[in-house]
Amino acid sequence: MRIFPVAAAAVLASTAILTTAGAASAAPDTACMRAGLSTLKGAGLFTTVAKSGVPLDFAVKQLGVTVRPGKEAVVGSVPNPVPLSVLLADHRAGNNSVFVYPWC
Repeated sequence: MRIFPVAAAAVLASTAILTTAGAASAAPDTACMRAGLSTLKGAGLFTTVAKSGVPLDFAVKQLGVTVRPGKEAVVGSVPNPVPLSVLLADHRAGNNSVFVYPWC
């Protein structure tokens, strides 16, 4: 069954982002995560991103997402398109996230 490898890859990727982000000691930024969900829903993208992820170039060019200063080396380890689970984990990382989200 192909579902397990895909799910396992998403879990590993989100773990890698959180480990790199160093958010283990900070409280999760659920306000940022909720704002990200609202942004996706408001743009009519939630269902698409939930199914297929969001391509990094779209997030940068269309949504205004940027790489957090000092995290440039980590971007290469982020899956592209970014699965929703990884995207939400990065939002919860707050100031330790890999990306800066204009709505947070």
